[in-house]
Amino acid sequence: MKSAKLNNLLNIKYPIIQAPMFLVSNTKMVIEAMKAGIAGCIPALNYRNEEDLRLALKELKAAKVEGGSYGFNLIVNKSNIKYLRQLEILCDEGVDFIITSLGSPEETIKQAHKHNIKVFCDVTDLSFAKKVESLGADAIIAVNNEAGGHRGNMNAEELIKLIASNCSIPVISAGGVGRRVDIDKMLSFGAEGVSVGSPFIASVEAGVTEEYKQACVKFGAKDIIMTERISGTPCTVIKTPYVEKIGTKQSWIESFLNKNKKLKKWVKLIRFMIGTNTVTNAATKATYKTVWVAGPSIEHTKEILPVSRIIDKLIND
Repeated sequence: MKSAKLNNLLNIKYPIIQAPMFLVSNTKMVIEAMKAGIAGCIPALNYRNEEDLRLALKELKAAKVEGGSYGFNLIVNKSNIKYLRQLEILCDEGVDFIITSLGSPEETIKQAHKHNIKVFCDVTDLSFAKKVESLGADAIIAVNNEAGGHRGNMNAEELIKLIASNCSIPVISAGGVGRRVDIDKMLSFGAEGVSVGSPFIASVEAGVTEEYKQACVKFGAKDIIMTERISGTPCTVIKTPYVEKIGTKQSWIESFLNKNKKLKKWVKLIRFMIGTNTVTNAATKATYKTVWVAGPSIEHTKEILPVSRIIDKLIND
């Protein structure tokens, strides 16, 4: 693991990014990740206002240690009305890297590179990988069909090999990593690092309810299903009774409106806001509306542990 290109790209000891997870990721988790020699990342949307985002950035800058790295994730499509202002703040305060998701990273790459900030872009196929490379991305995050949250459609081996053989920038694999053997497998396919999310949900430092953490211990890969009812984009969640009750497909009216070019953006925005509110409630308070986002790698989560111990297990198995 110590020879992977991601190590040099981010000046970290091990080629692992603690993936950005909506509501779950926080500064405590990232600080522990940096201490352990990996990179940590937080969704900018985890902060409801600009002041809180700036405070988090200052805290991480003050806590940074040699061999660790920190970054933020930006949702760069039109559903995120905070995107451009968040980008401005990240550039102003400074971060080591930005991960872009669900949209064109062109403006992010342009602005971030002015401040010597690296930009990694989530992609799910070769066409998008080539596109972000042409825009100047520093690395590609290949999101496979075992990723938690917004996942891809291709298996890890096929996706990594396809992108690595057709693009010249490093490939970081996202999805399906819960053990050291999984990391070694992704690197053997041609990845230069891995992005790991779901195993960190059941961490002491994660900012979610004990029920959410225990669900990641109790449930496994067979309990993960896809739903279109959260953000309008297929998303993996734990199959709770509530998820089964509301169904996993868009309603007929949502499906109809999504076919209208003029209304599609607004329908997606409304669905995103409703789904985000549901996930927020489930993750932060006791509610029967349990919608817990996770990936199949929770199969290897057997207890709630500190972030440092989870990383130790990933590195040393």
